[in-house]
This record gives sequence, structure tokens and C-alpha cells, in this order.
Amino acid sequence: MLLQTVTPITVLGTTVALALFLSVTAHLAARNVLGDVDPRRALYVGPLPAVTAIVGVTYALPEALIVLVALLFDATMFAWSYDQPRRLTVGMTVIHAVITTLLAIVLFSVTLLLATMPG
Repeated sequence: MLLQTVTPITVLGTTVALALFLSVTAHLAARNVLGDVDPRRALYVGPLPAVTAIVGVTYALPEALIVLVALLFDATMFAWSYDQPRRLTVGMTVIHAVITTLLAIVLFSVTLLLATMPG
């Protein structure tokens, strides 16, 4: 088994990559609910749930707690960034969770298929 060393650069890179991924899916969710929106607003949504996930995994917190706190931060950042009523904020948060989950499953599956490709 290949052991990898965890360095501050790898943690920072993982956090930034996750924040960008969450920002892209946040923009897709906001477009789904609100229509045409400024994509820069989604950049405010991704970082806080990403940091929550990294910190939660680092301290081996229960996964259900990490997801709950990340969703609360996600909803808070949607409300702050897009300034919408609570009902639309909840809708954007739910759609964001669904889009993120589905896209992550697809990307993981493609990565797994490419990693097991013969030759």
C-alpha cells in the first residue's frame, strides 16, 4: 500500500480544489433556482463547507455531524451571497447537495474506471 505524507500544501490544495468544486456546483444550483445569476457569487458559497469537511475529517468527527454543519454553512452562505428568502435558500441548498453528490459520484466512477483500465 502506498503511504502518502500529509503536508500543509496537500491540505491546502485539497481544500482549494474542494472549495472550487463546491462553488461550481453552487452556481449550478443557483442557476437552477434563480435563473441567470452572477457566477462570482458562488465563489462565496464553496469555501466554508470545504473547510468544514477538511476540519471534520482531520479531527475524525462523525460524518453525520460534518454533513449537517456543512449544510448549515452552505445555507448560510447561500442566504448571504444571494440575498433570497428562506424558502429559496433551502431550495438552493437541497439542489446544491443533490448536484454535488451526483457529480462527485460520476467523477469518482470515471476515475475508478480509468485507474483500472488494462494496459
